[in-house]
Amino acid sequence: MVTEDLKKFETPVFPFTAIVGQEEMKLALQLNVIDPKIGGVIIMGDRGTGKSTTIRAIADLLPEIEIVKGDPFNSHKSDLDLMGNEVKSAIQNGEPIETEFIKIPMVDLPLGATEDRVCGTIDIEKALTEGIKAFEPGLLAKANRGILYVDEVNLLDDHLVDILLDSAASGWNTVEREGISIRHPARFVLVGSGNPEEGELRPQLLDRFGMHAEIRTVKNPILRVQVVEERTSFDKNPAFWLKSYESQQQALRDKLVAAQKLLPSVEIDYNLRVKISEVCSQLDVDGLRGDIVTNRAAKAYAAYNGRDKVTIGDIFKIITLCLRHRLRKDPLETIDSGDRVSKVFKEVFEIND
Repeated sequence: MVTEDLKKFETPVFPFTAIVGQEEMKLALQLNVIDPKIGGVIIMGDRGTGKSTTIRAIADLLPEIEIVKGDPFNSHKSDLDLMGNEVKSAIQNGEPIETEFIKIPMVDLPLGATEDRVCGTIDIEKALTEGIKAFEPGLLAKANRGILYVDEVNLLDDHLVDILLDSAASGWNTVEREGISIRHPARFVLVGSGNPEEGELRPQLLDRFGMHAEIRTVKNPILRVQVVEERTSFDKNPAFWLKSYESQQQALRDKLVAAQKLLPSVEIDYNLRVKISEVCSQLDVDGLRGDIVTNRAAKAYAAYNGRDKVTIGDIFKIITLCLRHRLRKDPLETIDSGDRVSKVFKEVFEIND
């Protein structure tokens, strides 16, 4: 009985809709939830600005997902891209599939994690003696269909950051040891956070994050008092306080789900796509990731607002998030605050202040 009660007990999570300010970070997270193919978000800012709180809050806000019961990869019951090999074989053999609903997986990646802990390991001895591909899933398997959060990503080993970005971009994780290869789905929203004072990521790695959100300590005294009061009330009586935000949480949850459904039908005019590429070209952005991410994010933002056509206003709202971290050529340069992106955008789209 006690064990069951403990299983039911969940640590209260500060509600997403109660977070004061930090609109840039909140928007970037919501757009990545609507379209995970945007490629994740890196959040850089001062200490104690609510980065970790906000990321845990968005995971808690999202609706439960249906997974195949007992599957280590949180496999989808019908989508082949989100399904492990064992589940695929079971479906092909006509075996019954039992499912259950779970909260969106929220996986924290510790700084000291090894490659085996992240990707998973193959039991070579078992494979050679018994001919069985014995695979011990890692954090990437656990994060499939959820959120993978790396705090202090700028302090993580570059090789591990590369692995995370590869998996986030392809949606698959491949583990190869001694000629044995295992592949499993690993589609997740990658969220990295860090304090720029402790060092920046290399430009090559920065470019592979879909969005870059900058957050600063709130300066307005009234807003600061509001933040302190909200947090104090939450700590005093979490259950009662969470109840007061239930309707706002549900409204935002419904909005995000509706946006996910609307996204496939959202269109962006050809002339707007050309102008997005013109902005990228004038800013001397290397490669085409900037163009692709800006197009995706603009569609996600239009869907978020319940529209099936992208407007210039949609592009303006998200373009700084998508391009500011792609302007650095020299690792010693600081990341642009967004002024350069805004200026070039207004010139290309012929907008007068």
